[in-house]
Amino acid sequence: MIEPVLQMKDVVKYYAGDKPVLNGVSFHLFRGETKIIIGASGSGKSTILKLIMGLEKPDEGQIFVEGQNIAQMTERELVSVRQKIGMVFQESALFDSLTVRENVAYRLYELNVDEDEIDRKVRESLGFVGLEDAIDKTPSELSGGMKRRVALARALISEPDIMLYDEPTAGLDPITSKRINELIIALRDIKSVTGVFVTHRMRDAFTLATEYATANGDKRIDFQTEGNSLCIANTRFLMLRDGKIVFEGPDELLRRSSDDYIKRFLS
Repeated sequence: MIEPVLQMKDVVKYYAGDKPVLNGVSFHLFRGETKIIIGASGSGKSTILKLIMGLEKPDEGQIFVEGQNIAQMTERELVSVRQKIGMVFQESALFDSLTVRENVAYRLYELNVDEDEIDRKVRESLGFVGLEDAIDKTPSELSGGMKRRVALARALISEPDIMLYDEPTAGLDPITSKRINELIIALRDIKSVTGVFVTHRMRDAFTLATEYATANGDKRIDFQTEGNSLCIANTRFLMLRDGKIVFEGPDELLRRSSDDYIKRFLS
């Protein structure tokens, strides 16, 4: 059997009090699949990302990254696991005192990678997000959308198998948000990167669930919207309510749900 790239089994997480933030959450993702996690504030969305990164430990349950149970790993043991994971935050989290090149290359410097190899990888990552010309700029010279794209390039520098996105389009205008969404779609469809996408912006969520990317021979990437004869099977929604999963499935079923809570949320 093909093993999931990422799996959570019966995960429970408490912060304070008797009520868990996550209460028996289970799901899995295979290579190239994306899970879009939605739900009201405080439903446990960001906690899932922290648990996958090993920044938090579950109180119960198991979390597998490429077959390894990371739930009780030490910080030293988590180093090799985190090298397989990239993450993009809504704040971009760039170092203001470093250039774009230095920000993108930061992880490679930590690993003592050869300078020529660093330069090649940085230019490749910036090329993917369309910011080759910004390589010598500082974050203060960039727009909010450009900062988000630099953060994405930095996350891609180590060629992760899994990408985690925490509200990556928050605060961006529709045109810039579309550009970020297209980059994420290209990672899924062209590079087969497994993704977990946390958002409260349903327009962006449905874009990811209904659009797909194809590569042409001239290295151009085309984006198209699924029609009646096509369903993007590698992207699913997961909806949380009070720490529990209340829906998991494709966008078509989410839109047609008769559940009152889901209908109110979507409206």
